[in-house]
Amino acid sequence: MEIIDGKKLAEQIKDEIAKEINSLGGPRPNLAIILVGEREDSKLYVSLKEKQAKEVGIDTHLYKCPENITEQELLDTVKFLNDDPTIDGILIQMPLPKEIDSFKVIEALDPQKDVDGFHSVNLNKLNDQNQTEVMMPPVFSVVLEMLKNINYSLKNKQVCIIANADIFEDNLATVLEQRGATVEVTKIEDEDLLEKTTQADILITAVGEPEYIKQHMVKEGAVIIDIGIAKNKENKTCGDVDFEDMYDIASYVSPVPGGVGPMTIAMAFRNTMIAYKNQRKEV
Repeated sequence: MEIIDGKKLAEQIKDEIAKEINSLGGPRPNLAIILVGEREDSKLYVSLKEKQAKEVGIDTHLYKCPENITEQELLDTVKFLNDDPTIDGILIQMPLPKEIDSFKVIEALDPQKDVDGFHSVNLNKLNDQNQTEVMMPPVFSVVLEMLKNINYSLKNKQVCIIANADIFEDNLATVLEQRGATVEVTKIEDEDLLEKTTQADILITAVGEPEYIKQHMVKEGAVIIDIGIAKNKENKTCGDVDFEDMYDIASYVSPVPGGVGPMTIAMAFRNTMIAYKNQRKEV
């Protein structure tokens, strides 16, 4: 089994972005980050994004909103940033408080500034193979970049996606199918889960169940991309995959931590560059 080193790949991508920004000779990209409430994990993710954005040359603007912000107040903040010509990209740190309709807030974004790529306009563009620079959800880009790094073609491959969110799994399936794969989407409670996972050349899991995926669930030689994150019985950060159990069965596995996470931030910066070009009319 070989490890897909997300940290190393992320650094390579960020280096490319830093070089591009350094060569601009004009205003630097500006990324607005909206943080609602005091969730410790959200604050940590935002601080990481701010730190790494600074390292590559992206200026960040943090909008901290109280936990009790109303939906309309948040929508007003989004509109303000949409209308601000100095802001190139907008990132809304999820999850939002349950009283707020996350879908409505995402749909309020200017699609050209939607760094997370989940606005319906951007998701619909995933179906258009003629689009060149699509604002693809960063985690989708991570999957493609990881497969590219190990020179693994999707053509005629069987993919199984295990996830909890339809908006995630269905749109990722579209991206993979366009590149020649046959995709099965499933959930951990499905009766035929084992049948689907053991037939998959590529297994992608995003359910947040610690070390749930065991060796008997995996096809020999499979590539496994672990998007899940959780805490195991020892309170250590881990993914959906029992990493140690994969050595004699999988060909490649992305670890948690150190796999998808670092790359997701790097891909968000890549989307910020696309947004920057959109705003500056360079695309």
